[in-house]
Amino acid sequence: MPFSAAVGAVVTGVDLREPLPDKEIVALRRALGEYGVVFFRDQDLTPEQYISFAEQQGDINVNRFFASVPGHPKIAEVLKEPDHKRNIGGGWHTDHTYDHIPAMASILYAREVPSRGGDTLFSNMYLAYETLSEGMKEMLSGMRAVHSSRHTFGRAAKRYRTGDDELEGRIGNPDDATQDAVHPVVVTHPISGRKSLYVNSGFTTHFDGWTQEESAPLLRYLYQHGAKSEFTGRFRWEKGSIAFWDNRATWHYALNDYHGQRRYMHRITLEGEALH
Repeated sequence: MPFSAAVGAVVTGVDLREPLPDKEIVALRRALGEYGVVFFRDQDLTPEQYISFAEQQGDINVNRFFASVPGHPKIAEVLKEPDHKRNIGGGWHTDHTYDHIPAMASILYAREVPSRGGDTLFSNMYLAYETLSEGMKEMLSGMRAVHSSRHTFGRAAKRYRTGDDELEGRIGNPDDATQDAVHPVVVTHPISGRKSLYVNSGFTTHFDGWTQEESAPLLRYLYQHGAKSEFTGRFRWEKGSIAFWDNRATWHYALNDYHGQRRYMHRITLEGEALH
């Protein structure tokens, strides 16, 4: 069933401890392409069952920057302890756009959630593109943008320049953040065939062939446009909830409004394909 007017769908009556039949995998993939994100509630999975569910959907991309679950390198930890001030994912973005072959999807599983707060916002990038003016669509149609991990995870990131160790133990391997990638600003979604806006404030640095200064005003407009409330939905986490989102069709934003409480999530990212 649809989750909100703009984005997402809720899947009920499914126990992910058991392998899904082929027809349900196909239906889930179609729902992902149509709604951008699908949600499950009340799942009680071992790490092995979680990995098995993910591997039914695609090949796993082992994240090189996030701490992993001990004994399970395919599962990344998304953690904020009560004494942490900064969270992970606290701004509009989509995952792994800095990779030459960007991630298809991410699967986030709630292990421990605060008593209040810690919700995640999702925004529909189909709608963000479709509501642009015809003139803007025409201009963006031939443009490409540069995406980078350097300013978020690399030695050039602000936390290394300022000596901020708030993310120590949660985010690491800065010397692996050396790659840039170039992708179309507007992509045709591989599942739905719809056009989607494919820039994000987390990893896009500038338009290909433009300077960062020239790029900044247009990127700022696109970021503001994509975050409009009419494109979004807000997911309230419970222990055992799963959000399975398509990185080619959505942005997400982890709210940091639960200071003094613990939030512990497991995340698996799935390999994607070149975008056009």
